[in-house]
Amino acid sequence: MAGKLSKQERKALIEEVEKKRAEHPVKKTESGFATIDKEAEKLEDDK
Repeated sequence: MAGKLSKQERKALIEEVEKKRAEHPVKKTESGFATIDKEAEKLEDDK
């Protein structure tokens, strides 16, 4: 970034991001370990 943001600018950006998150919530996916376990099972089945 070109320079530091003022407190007001930072607060406005945070509010904008929070608003976008509220409008488009991201669904929680499985944990990383669960994903790794699934990939490992696929590889074992392929052998």
